[in-house]
Amino acid sequence: MNEAIKTEKAPKAVGAYSQAIKAGGYLYTSGQIPIDPKTGVFVEGGVEAQTKQVMENLKQVIQEAGLDFDDVIKTTIYILDMGDFAAVNKVYEQYFTKTLPARSCVGVASLPKGALVEIELVASYQNK
Repeated sequence: MNEAIKTEKAPKAVGAYSQAIKAGGYLYTSGQIPIDPKTGVFVEGGVEAQTKQVMENLKQVIQEAGLDFDDVIKTTIYILDMGDFAAVNKVYEQYFTKTLPARSCVGVASLPKGALVEIELVASYQNK
């Protein structure tokens, strides 16, 4: 049975989707953009500030599901400007201290609310 994961510590879903779904021993998150869950306001600033907020939002979702970044096996990064890749990576790598997950990074024409970066992930319950 699939289970929706929901936390007030991450931005509320603004459409017909869940923050994450637990299914078949895995957690699948929806993409997170840089919205501050306390204020509901989009985080302004450069791509590093936005990436940090995105990663903090993901952290809250996976913690609500009983996992942490060590359980993440795959991420997908959507980035508005591939010239920002190094800056995104600088923030991203601070969240993974053990085995690095598989990753894709896709350059896109636009993201919701004018975000510079959006990230989604898959995590595993196998080591829990």
